[in-house]
Amino acid sequence: MAPMGDLPVVQAMRYASAGGKRLRAFLVLESARLHHIPEAQAIWPATAIEAIHAYSLVHDDLPCMDDDDLRRGLPTVHVKWDECTAVLAGDALHTLGFECAAHPECHPDPSVRAELTLTLARAAGGQGMVLGQALDIAAETAANPLTLDEITRLQAGKTGALFAWSATAGAVMAMADTAPLKRYAADLGLAFQIADDILDIEGDAAKVGKAVGKDADAGKATFVSLLGLEGAKNRARVLIEDACDALAPYGGDAETLRDAARFVISRDS
Repeated sequence: MAPMGDLPVVQAMRYASAGGKRLRAFLVLESARLHHIPEAQAIWPATAIEAIHAYSLVHDDLPCMDDDDLRRGLPTVHVKWDECTAVLAGDALHTLGFECAAHPECHPDPSVRAELTLTLARAAGGQGMVLGQALDIAAETAANPLTLDEITRLQAGKTGALFAWSATAGAVMAMADTAPLKRYAADLGLAFQIADDILDIEGDAAKVGKAVGKDADAGKATFVSLLGLEGAKNRARVLIEDACDALAPYGGDAETLRDAARFVISRDS
């Protein structure tokens, strides 16, 4: 029998989780730092969210979903291997996320580990990311384009739910108030998606690392199509200002999180 590390599914897991901005993991580590949680503990939920995010991208790229050939400038998993390997690699990354969140080294209190795992399941599943993806797929064949409120609700699940879990993980680990970081994450997640919609119009495919213009070609309703390019940019700027304001209780200790928020709408990939 071949060693586990030689199996295509393991190679695909490593491939799918390499690279990227690591923004969600960064949010976990920064929220943990704000609450004086040791990095040796915080690395577990940070790894958990990256595993969940990587799984979602592998499955999102499949022919039955968005049917993308490129991710981060490289062939997507189903292109480099095959669809079966992509499905299994995504499944394995998905379960790895919960394993990391529940790991004994994550936190000495089992109730905290249970809370992290429960809330991650909600954020990633039918009340969060999966719900948002399902709404997105349904919109492709709907008789009428989505309204601004409907797109906002969709993205609150598809993108915002994992951002919220990431930004509040440190507070959960410290058993502290999560409200300021929830507000920060809600605005940040929406601004992130608006920035993605803008990149789909203005972005360079070589820098973005995937095809651009797909939403416009498909006639899909986006923040840009509903607000206009300048309107979408203004909306993103306001959201980032609100996100930064939400961090007021942490004073100067949260400046790195403010910098991250500003980065979200200035990025080119």
